[in-house]
Amino acid sequence: MSVEDEVILVVDFGSQYTHLIARRIRELKVYSQIVFPDVSVSDIEKVSPKGIILSGGPRSVYENNAPHLNSEAFDYIIKEGIPILGICYGHQLIALKLGGKVQDEKKKEYGTATVDILESEGIFDGLKKTETVWMSHGDQVYEIPQNFVVTSKSDTSPIAAFRNASKKIYGLQWHPEVVHTKNGKKILSNFVYNVCKCSGTWDLSDFIDENVKKINSIVKDGRAIIALSGGIDSTVAAAITEKAIGNRLYAVFVDHGLLRKGEAEIVSQAFAGHDINFKKIDAKKRFFKKLEGITDPEKKRMIIGEEFIRIFEEESKKIEAEFLVQGTIYPDIIESGRSQHAETIKSHHNVGGLPETISFKEIIEPLRELYKDEVREVGRKLGLPKKIIGQYPFPGPGLAVRITGPVTEENIRICRDASAIVDEELEKASVENIWQAFAITLEDKVVGVVGDQRKFGRIVGLRIVESQDAMTANFKKLSWDVLENISTRITNEIPEVVSVAYFISHKPPQTIEPC
Repeated sequence: MSVEDEVILVVDFGSQYTHLIARRIRELKVYSQIVFPDVSVSDIEKVSPKGIILSGGPRSVYENNAPHLNSEAFDYIIKEGIPILGICYGHQLIALKLGGKVQDEKKKEYGTATVDILESEGIFDGLKKTETVWMSHGDQVYEIPQNFVVTSKSDTSPIAAFRNASKKIYGLQWHPEVVHTKNGKKILSNFVYNVCKCSGTWDLSDFIDENVKKINSIVKDGRAIIALSGGIDSTVAAAITEKAIGNRLYAVFVDHGLLRKGEAEIVSQAFAGHDINFKKIDAKKRFFKKLEGITDPEKKRMIIGEEFIRIFEEESKKIEAEFLVQGTIYPDIIESGRSQHAETIKSHHNVGGLPETISFKEIIEPLRELYKDEVREVGRKLGLPKKIIGQYPFPGPGLAVRITGPVTEENIRICRDASAIVDEELEKASVENIWQAFAITLEDKVVGVVGDQRKFGRIVGLRIVESQDAMTANFKKLSWDVLENISTRITNEIPEVVSVAYFISHKPPQTIEPC
């Protein structure tokens, strides 16, 4: 079955969760596609979607220049009877467009909330009378459109959900796509299967085949160069691209001096004997010179992003490669603010950190629509080694964004050695269900006592989290014994460090990578 046979369109109004919605739909074995609010009628006709989901967003529907769905497209969707589900901003937009009223509430709702389900039909089929959900809104609907009924309420939102069953239009003030909404996936499943009447036959094998065809159509008889880091994203991107163009793919591994302990050697050994063309470049001096004195993490990302591109441009000229392949995944895109109406959280070196002028004919990003767990699943389907598939995510800018001060030999060494101790102790203790674990070198100093002498020394922070998709995360509640072992080893084995701190904030409000 072709992916085009069953499609749910997700209209992106700038929510950090937009692609999480799309991912949840794919988990239900239905293909999802992201479009922007200016999507045309002809674009919708080409896809012939089984349903439309309007995402949340950071704006108010009443703001100047707030994103609104193209009026012609909205009228077409209503006329054709295509099922619609509005989430948060999308919920408010449906109300506004169809004659309801929205207002700014003084009391905002952020976090978990309890809602009463007033009607258990449609998207609420099988739900309890009260449900735990995730709210994140300032505005709310206070008057529903004509011929709609209220289907849920909460203490602060008297219209937490509504529907018009005959027109197949549904609105939710909360976010069913995040894991904090207990039965969110059930709500989305009801929409996809009960309302949109999908059959659910899509999986990631289709994704691989589609991308192989797409890469072939772009590169044709040309050559491509891939920024290979040895991490899961670039490795999976390389495997898909190799499947498409074979030995016309050139893998360049840049050692910028900001890698994990022993990583350069591991990557070189893993890929040097591979079928693809592999080349390692020692660029430590080049990167350290460019980063000298820089402490702002955004500036670090921009500098590293540009320097990577320049190296790949230089190498591509030697082999006449016109295309650059990157292992960009969707959290990179949305956190860099590259959705039309999204806010920038932090720039990623391979997205927001790209320079304005690039000599490549095209940048190919086969994984840009996927989350990390989906990338891992694709890697399994491609038969990649478990060691690569299961490793912790590592930022492209490397340890430069895991230190709060300038890029110096000392700062990087402390961060590298401390992170290696974290990895070793977690493995020794057989700690499971960790999404990411690493150390951060903090620039502040505190007083310590070493050998009965006062010492003004460095602080290392630990960030260890659990997550499903990196869009939300909880700090890992490690045993005191494990934390003590990590702390003791760091302060004993790294002379400059006298204090170890543990970050116990979730995401949100903190990001997984603090810098």
